[in-house]
Amino acid sequence: MAAMKKQHGLPSAEQVLEFIRTADGPAGKREIARAFGLKGQEKIALKKLLGDMAEEGLIDGRKSAYHRMGGLPKVTVLRVVDTEEGYPLAVPDAWQPDDGMAPPRVRIVESKKGGALRKGDRVLARTEEAGKGWRAHPIKKLPATAEAMLGVIELDGAGKPWLAPVDKRVRNSFPVSDVGAAEKGMLVLAEPVGKSQRGGVRVLEVLGDPLAPRSFSLIAIHKYGIPDVFAEATLAEAQLAAKLPLSEDKREDLRHLPIVAIDPADARDHDDAIWAEPDGEGGFKAVVAIADVSFYVRPGGQVDREARKRGNSVYFPDRVVPMLPEVLSADVCSLKVGADRAAMACHLAIDAQGRITSYRFARALVRIAEVIAYEDAQARFDGAGEEPQLRNLWAAWKLLNAAREARDPLELELPERRVVLDEHGKIAEIALRERLDAHRVVEDFMIAANVAAAKALESKAHPVVYRIHEPPTREKLVALKDYFKSIGKNLALGQVITPGLFNRMIKDIADDAEKALVMEAVLRSQTQAYYGPQNAGHFGLALGSYAHFTSPIRRYADLLVHRALVDSFHLEQPKPATDLPPLTGLAEQDRVDLEKVTEAISRTERRAMEAERDTIDRYVAAWLSARVGEVFDTRITGVQSFGFFATIVGLGGDGLVPVSTLGQDYFRYDEGARALVGEKTGERFGLGDTLKLRLGEANPLTGALKFEPVEGGGQRIEKRGDRVAPKERSRPKHAQGPRGRPGNIRHQGRGRRK
Repeated sequence: MAAMKKQHGLPSAEQVLEFIRTADGPAGKREIARAFGLKGQEKIALKKLLGDMAEEGLIDGRKSAYHRMGGLPKVTVLRVVDTEEGYPLAVPDAWQPDDGMAPPRVRIVESKKGGALRKGDRVLARTEEAGKGWRAHPIKKLPATAEAMLGVIELDGAGKPWLAPVDKRVRNSFPVSDVGAAEKGMLVLAEPVGKSQRGGVRVLEVLGDPLAPRSFSLIAIHKYGIPDVFAEATLAEAQLAAKLPLSEDKREDLRHLPIVAIDPADARDHDDAIWAEPDGEGGFKAVVAIADVSFYVRPGGQVDREARKRGNSVYFPDRVVPMLPEVLSADVCSLKVGADRAAMACHLAIDAQGRITSYRFARALVRIAEVIAYEDAQARFDGAGEEPQLRNLWAAWKLLNAAREARDPLELELPERRVVLDEHGKIAEIALRERLDAHRVVEDFMIAANVAAAKALESKAHPVVYRIHEPPTREKLVALKDYFKSIGKNLALGQVITPGLFNRMIKDIADDAEKALVMEAVLRSQTQAYYGPQNAGHFGLALGSYAHFTSPIRRYADLLVHRALVDSFHLEQPKPATDLPPLTGLAEQDRVDLEKVTEAISRTERRAMEAERDTIDRYVAAWLSARVGEVFDTRITGVQSFGFFATIVGLGGDGLVPVSTLGQDYFRYDEGARALVGEKTGERFGLGDTLKLRLGEANPLTGALKFEPVEGGGQRIEKRGDRVAPKERSRPKHAQGPRGRPGNIRHQGRGRRK
């Protein structure tokens, strides 16, 4: 309880309210009586006083825990509904005030050990008033309740509507009590009628044809709660910012340099460009020019708050959910050919060994000479024609690449799927992205600028938003060692674990299939990269200090780094425009709350990765739905006791092979070897094995695939000789079970998340 002088005698209503307000825990009748030393008849009088106070609307709750009316219990269940300035925002899970007032919005202060909270999560939390608002400290995360869900309307034999969820983790369909304007086969958003979906669901919104172009990304946007609509006030502020004049006299003029942007052919924005020329001493002078987003997006403004809430842009095959309004992201901030643009320029001096000997940052004016697709840049460099600027870039890159090889970062050549849509938004092709030297050229220039940004801020003892990739944990290394042992390889844990150690193991493998297997295992051992203010290095890139500086159009972390550079190096600060927030560097509140901010943008990045991956899975399943029954070359990507997951070689798309389809033998799961082993036959299905499988199911709505052995196979015999009888279904169901894929850390390609 709150520290207070113990009193005797029946308290006044004001004293009771003050006790409830300052109590550290539940403030019930027993706690109030103890605090005021009440006994016998005084307890009876207290009960009447509390009853009167409840009737007057002064307090609410039960005798075991009161709180003031309009307030919150000291311990209650909260539901996360949004984020604000890096904090999850929640409302009471059960809010039923008599006067109909809106529920209070509560800031949740998360602990590092608690795990990230996202929209829809429920927590038991301890609440307290903070100024004019409320904040809460989670005690524990609670199981999810039935929330609104996306699904497709199906009809059973009697014509009764059911909702088949599009989330592959939800196996059951639910009866629809109110179908609204929805028809059979339509994609809808629905909510439970009662406390759970078992009581039926009602349709909230009809979203249309689930297999129509753009539906797959729409499903992911709804599923992960990704903000995709800008408020009118945000758009209005963006329009105002877009009209800001550039101060030619206060910016370094680099418009004479033939700076080029090398990007994907389908890039929606261009936030980086590069230039290099020989320095006459065996090295190069170079400029990495990055869109000066911090000039247009002011701390504390509407656009800034929305950008922080989103954390990053989300890229789907058919659309982008941008971090910034389009007038900024695709227009005035995008580096366009022949147009004057505000840029943050990183000047680099590269010596003959590829080392960065000096760097300098400036606010500049640039005029992009050309935007070139990766494939075109590679073809032009490989051609016989003279391309002075490209040849200078390639020559400078060869020096950077030599330094990179000496550093020996982690090299995992993992395939990345690319969905190509036709003009109608339908799938034209699904292929693997080709890895070109042109990708490496841009990547190494970007890495050099990112390192320079981190070191520049460190030199000024200024807060840094680091991009952190910690070494594998001891537990993951032990698991990796056990796995390597099962395939005849050795990993000595007594040595210092470096990226180069993994590289040498991979390089010594001649067989492509085995090499892919080892790379997959190494990937699984890696930790997930994140943002933070405390430097822990970047293991994958073998760098001691690393920050994200090169993509402020699509990453909030980069925008914070730009603002920090503006502060540290006293870069040009024009007078603020009318009706816009002042133009400053890193806001004081961000300095104080940098850890919370970086935790929040790390969460939004993970959300984006999951949404993008889910959408690609749906596109792959849609592409394969016309090929059910065909036999494919596959590779096993995950093994569990209930079966294994396999992916189509050269295409991707994880699908389950249930253990019940593997024949009459009993298959034992060997966790150390990550394999299913037949007890009688010794037949083995292990991680990385390649085999031919028949595609049995492909569900575009869930992204789920299901494979079957080519020779079929009866139902698995249980160890005790009992067969499992299949259950009959009385209502529509849909596949599928869980996926066995790890989160991916991109060390390859241009990448948005190195």
